[in-house]
Amino acid sequence: MKNVLVLISSANHPALNDGAIRNAIAVLQAQGATVGTPNWLAPEIACDIPFDGDARAVGMTALDAVVVPAVGRRKKLLVADMESTIIENEMLDELAEFLGLREKIAGITARAMNGEIDFAGALTERVGLLKGLAVARLNEAAKRIRYTPGGATLVATMKKHGAHCALVSGGFTYFTAMVQKALGFDTNAANTLKHDGTTLSGTVEPPILGREAKLATLKELAARHGLTPADALTVGDGANDLPMLQAAGMGVAFHAKPAVAAQVPARIDNGDLTALLYLQGYRRRDFVERIDP
Repeated sequence: MKNVLVLISSANHPALNDGAIRNAIAVLQAQGATVGTPNWLAPEIACDIPFDGDARAVGMTALDAVVVPAVGRRKKLLVADMESTIIENEMLDELAEFLGLREKIAGITARAMNGEIDFAGALTERVGLLKGLAVARLNEAAKRIRYTPGGATLVATMKKHGAHCALVSGGFTYFTAMVQKALGFDTNAANTLKHDGTTLSGTVEPPILGREAKLATLKELAARHGLTPADALTVGDGANDLPMLQAAGMGVAFHAKPAVAAQVPARIDNGDLTALLYLQGYRRRDFVERIDP
C-alpha cells in the first residue's frame, strides 16, 4: 500500500490501544481509503496502519497521527534544530537571566519563533542585550541544559543504520559543540558569539545562521553525502526551521509553535524524539537504546 498512518503515544503515558486503532481505521475508511492490517512497532506506543487512498490528516486525542509514504521512509540524513527540540531550553533566554533580562528576551524569542518578527533582527537585538556578560557565564548556562527525552536513542539508532546526523541551530556554537558531543551528532553548525576572552561584545560573527542558512546547510550536507533533501529527515519547532522542514523528504514539527505546526504535515505533539524513529518505520526492538544525558 502507498501510505502509512503512524499512530504514536507518549512513551511515559502509553495510550495507544486496539480501540484507538479501530477509530483511526474507521476515519480512513470514511475518507474512502482501503486499509491494510495494523502493524505494531511498539506495544501501546506506536503502530503502523497501511492504506491506499487520500493521504489526509487524521486527528486523534492524546495521540500523534502522521501520514507518511510507505516507500523511502528510512532517511540517511538527520538535520535537527537544537533549542526547544533536541534540548528543552532556549539558551539565549538562560543567559539573559544572569542580567535580569529573561522575561524581556524570552518575549522576543517567542515572537521570532512564531514568525512574528525577523529572526536575524531578533537575534541581533537579543545578543546586543548580552553585551558585557562574563564569558564564564556560558559554562554556567550550559549546566542548565535539559535534554529532550529520546534524543540520544534517535541519534544512535540512525547512525547505526548509516545516517549522518547534524545539529543546526540559530543559537551558539558554544552550546551546540557540547550537545553534539553529548548525543553523538556527527556535525554542528550555529552562530559564534564574539568576546574578548572576558566579556561578550554583544554581537555574533557574520553571517547570521538563520532560516535560509538552515536550508542551505540541509542542501549542502545532502550533496556532500551523495543524497538529496528527499533523503533527509529534518526536525524543529520554530519559524526559522520552516524552510528546511518543508524542503526535506520528511520534515517534522516537534512540539512546535502553532504557526509552524500548521504549515508542516508531519507534527509530533505528544511523543518524545523516538517518535521520529517510528515515523521511519523502526520498531522498538530496532532501537539502539541510549540514556539521555
